[in-house]
Amino acid sequence: MRGVVAVRCFMGIDLGTSSVKALLVDERGGILGSAQRDYDIRKARAEYAEQDIEALWEAARAVIAGAIAAAGIDAGEIAGIGYSGQMHGLVMVDWEGRPIRDAIIWADQRSASAIEAIHRVIPREEYQAVSLNALSTGFLISSLMWVKEHEPENFARIAKVMLPKDYIRWKMCGEYGTDPSDASSAAIFDTAGRNWAWNFIDRLGLPRDIFPPCSESFALAGEVTHACAAATGLRAGTPIVYGGGDTPMQAVGNGLIAPGTLTANIGTACQLAAILDAPRHDALYRTNTFCHIPASTWMLMGAHLSGGVALKWLRDQVFYMKNYDEMTAVAAEAPAGSEGLLFLPYLSGERTPCNDPNARGVWLGLTLRHGRAHMIRSAMEGIVLGMRSSLEIFEGLGVKAERIVASGGGARSQLFKQIQADVFGREIYTNAGNEQACTGAALTAAVGVGAFADFGEACAAMVRYSPEVVAPDMKNHKLYEERFAVFKEIYEHNRTLF
Repeated sequence: MRGVVAVRCFMGIDLGTSSVKALLVDERGGILGSAQRDYDIRKARAEYAEQDIEALWEAARAVIAGAIAAAGIDAGEIAGIGYSGQMHGLVMVDWEGRPIRDAIIWADQRSASAIEAIHRVIPREEYQAVSLNALSTGFLISSLMWVKEHEPENFARIAKVMLPKDYIRWKMCGEYGTDPSDASSAAIFDTAGRNWAWNFIDRLGLPRDIFPPCSESFALAGEVTHACAAATGLRAGTPIVYGGGDTPMQAVGNGLIAPGTLTANIGTACQLAAILDAPRHDALYRTNTFCHIPASTWMLMGAHLSGGVALKWLRDQVFYMKNYDEMTAVAAEAPAGSEGLLFLPYLSGERTPCNDPNARGVWLGLTLRHGRAHMIRSAMEGIVLGMRSSLEIFEGLGVKAERIVASGGGARSQLFKQIQADVFGREIYTNAGNEQACTGAALTAAVGVGAFADFGEACAAMVRYSPEVVAPDMKNHKLYEERFAVFKEIYEHNRTLF
């Protein structure tokens, strides 16, 4: 019955790139209510990607109130709040806590020269040995150094820098801070030691005090303030935990807290991720190694910049179709392999495996035989073949798994799940719920307030898998392995042209 909650409930807030979602879930994993609000990326120039962080807060405020209303509960029944957030981005605030400029987010490509400047001070090999990551455009430190050079008046006003979801949490509890999973994606971080890379910060001439304290994702960050309560309908004094980056939180929401299973997330961008019990990294730094949500765990991640955004581009700017369901239905008319048509989905540059902001998209093999169905299906296949590059690197590091959990938009389409099974040659599992990042955030709040002894107990209680398992068609897998060999060559043969 609406309005009656027999067990404790928790709120997870997921600040994504294209929308913010709030979810109320009880300690048995039951969904009580949710809300979502969309927003856009600002692109003043082709290589820029910015967002108005105050507009994102307004959207977050609205969905918090909306989720409470949808659940039909009293806000006093919410026992804790956690966060999941788009990773890497830079938010800068002044001494009044006001944003100095729009946030520079992960998709931004302007800071290649800033990366070169960083490595003139700290040699690349030394930097990577501590960060366990190669610097990329769109990372907090790359964007911050760009601001220091190109917007010195803004740099001089900085009181604190933070990741996007940390600003939302600050608006709610009035305390600055971050967590290792998100801060390690800033890439000015000692990833093995789970704290800021203070030596690098000093050598780059950055004030130490602009970097907020770093605490584990499940640690208590503060409480809902009276101002936040008035703006959202939450109860003042509700406990808030630090939360974490969206890819690690999605993994938690899928029950991935220890080695053994991979997660394949296809959202705006897409990621293949594995859980590690000790920090491990690719010697060529084609992948990322970030801290995971449970203490003393890490995440190996292949990051691919064009996932659902490539399909959105096709839908809105090429084929002018109504929705993704219509696109999927059309794509299903084409056979596996799209009759030789290959799509390189580097529409916004690429991270894994080439870490090249200048990489661009390519269709290879177009003939008069190909039509709309082939082009849409080849785009879906290209997205997954890109993730296959990460799987190849993982296997080279000895990271193996017999099954993969699909999440994000790629878990909602039967065709997308079958393509993943066939490309990866693995069984594909899915969560029974659709909002894994929100669930992970809520679950982390539950651990933080002591509702569960640890993440294992929490996942056992709150995470459920769908009974449906998608098995690979090994004939298609063989075909995709052959096509993957060609796919890998497209970038190499076009790199100088890009």
